[in-house]
Parts: sequence; structure tokens; C-alpha cells
Amino acid sequence: MAILAECPVCHIKQSASNRLCDCGEDLVKAKKSKRVRYWINYRLPGGKQKRESVGFSIEEAKDADGKRRSQKRENRIFDIKPDAKMSFNELTEWYLNLESVKALARYYILKINLNSFNQVFGNNIVNTLKPVDLENYQAKRKAQGQADSYIDQQIAMARAMVNKAFDNDIVSGDTIKIFKRVKKLLKGDSNARDRVLSSDEFNRLMEALPSHIRAVVATGYYAGMRKGEVLNLTWSHIDMKSRIIKLEASETKDREARKIPICDGLYDILVSIPKAIHDDHVFLFKGKPIKDFRTALRRACRDAGIPYGRGTKDGFVFHDTRHCFNTNMRRSGVPESVIMKITGHSTREMFLRYDTVDSLDIRKAVDQMEGFLKSVDQNVDQVAPKEKEG
Repeated sequence: MAILAECPVCHIKQSASNRLCDCGEDLVKAKKSKRVRYWINYRLPGGKQKRESVGFSIEEAKDADGKRRSQKRENRIFDIKPDAKMSFNELTEWYLNLESVKALARYYILKINLNSFNQVFGNNIVNTLKPVDLENYQAKRKAQGQADSYIDQQIAMARAMVNKAFDNDIVSGDTIKIFKRVKKLLKGDSNARDRVLSSDEFNRLMEALPSHIRAVVATGYYAGMRKGEVLNLTWSHIDMKSRIIKLEASETKDREARKIPICDGLYDILVSIPKAIHDDHVFLFKGKPIKDFRTALRRACRDAGIPYGRGTKDGFVFHDTRHCFNTNMRRSGVPESVIMKITGHSTREMFLRYDTVDSLDIRKAVDQMEGFLKSVDQNVDQVAPKEKEG
């Protein structure tokens, strides 16, 4: 068993007696300013090595080390719960630095949601969380006007982090139980949306949007791609000659590779975008990848006379472009199986959530029925005289 000191610059864990880190950091000064985090290192039965963060005090580290030595002598080493000393801020730092997590298409959204969660629980020790704490969190966020779906998303992403930590023996099963006991605010498909832009609305919106955001929204509308997939799109994904956008499995929410055809409307927009030398991202603003455009979209919707926002009646948000794509593809006669392949919907149930049947479809259905009835009447009129002659 040993006490380790983590360099605040390079984060290498080393002997607590070291005065200078290999990176050049003066550890003596860093310890005095409470910038060095201490860890205790020990082995579990079976030989598996374990490291546990114990804070920024060498005294606390020595106490924790002594406690673990005592537990090991008494054969109570399994009483150790790693999350007894770790805060949610520390757990989040570990989680977001995992290469497998960084590669997620939703990484940017993940950071936003965990930041919201940590605004309340960041300094809390992980294993001190109770179900009532999460229930109070739900009530607090609701009172602030946040949507049920967004609150559920925050807790779901915190739960995913805790599950990952449990798989790596960082938190105990008791912490997972806390998240499982809290019910979602949103039930079933109550968050399903049916907002589809008419052709006129889409044209008005395009005219009102600034050029760099116009291309982003048009890609969602013409390709049915999710927001993260659009913003992370690079020129290496696009084959302009074959008119195909290729997404790798690691870049999609459902973890399946997709090929998305580029229609004429989207092709004309893509060819008009200049390629940057320093960055391969398709959508840039002032030389940097676009991260968020809600303000620009909100302003453009206002100027175009289109309601905006999830909480507004008939309000439009960017994700509705996916509904537009699904619905327009279906109306044009494309088979469901082909649409699902393009959009990445693995089940028909999920596909139907994005396929909107509105007044236009209902009117068309009635017109088709009326046409059928007229054709039947005409056939009857033609047959009747012949029957009389006979």
C-alpha cells in the first residue's frame, strides 16, 4: 500500500515524497497551495490493484491509508467503497476524459447536461446521494421552466456516467440503485413531436437565416440528420462525386454506419460553402466550428413569422427538420424500410414518431377516396345500360 501525489499540471501519480515532477512542476509549492491531489494505492484480494482519491490533504491521505491497512489485516477490504470520497465533479472529470466517451457523437450535449447536473451536485460526495435529492432536483428544474424531457436527459446522462464508473469499480452498486429508484418525468411518447414545416415556411425560414446557419438547417431538412451529426460533419464524410454523406458507426446515435444521399437542394448548398485550410469541418463561423445556433434560429423564426420553441404552440426547433425529412420522404412514396435506413431508425415504432400525418395527408386521403368513388360510379353508369339491353 502506498500514498501517491498527483501532479496538478501533468496529472501523473507518483510517490508523495517527490519534490519535483518529471514535467518540471515544483511539487513542494503545489502541496503548500493545496493543488496536489492525494491517492492511496492498494491491492484487493485476488491481486487487482486499486487506487482511491482522498482529497488534497496529506493528513487525510495518511488516515485513509491507515484505515485500508487495518481493513486488509482484518480481511474487510471489500468494505471499501471508492465513491465514499469522490465528488460528482471528480467523477465527471474522469468520465469526460475517457477516450471512448470523447468519441461519442453526443459528447458536446453530454458535457452540457453533466454541467447542469453538477451545478447542484458537483461538490457532493457520490455515495451520499439519496432518491429524494434527485426528486428535489426534478422539482427545482421544473420550477425554473425546464422541459420534462430535458430534466430526464440530465439525470439519464448522470446515470450513464455512474453505470460506467460501476463497471470500472469506481462506484458501488448502492449509487446505481439511487438513480434506478427515481422515475422519469416524461411518460411514454408524451414528448413525441409532430411539427413539420410547410414548403412556404421552409422558404421563409431560409431567407431569414444568416448564410452560415442556413446551410446547417438545410442539411437537417434535406438529409434528416441529427444536430450533432450535422455540426460534426467534415468534408471527409462527403463524397460530392457520388453525392453521398457517409457516417461511421462511432459517429451516430444508434452506433450503425449510415449513407445519406445528397439531393439537388442540398448539393447546391454544399458546393457553395468554401473549404477551410485549417479545419475540415463543413460548417464554420469566423474560422471555428459552429457549436450552437439557437439564438440565430430563434431570431430567424421570429422574422419569418414561425413560432419557435418546444414550449410554444406549434413551435419549431431544429430537431423538427428530422420530422420534415421523414414525412416528406414518405409523402413522396419512398418505402419505410429505405427511409429508416437513411435516418438510422432501428425500429418502426421510432420511425413512426418522426413520420407526421397532418391535415395535408388527411385531405389527400379524402381526395383519393372521392376519386375512387367517382370511378366506381362511372363504371356502374356504363354497365347499367348494357344490362337493360340484355
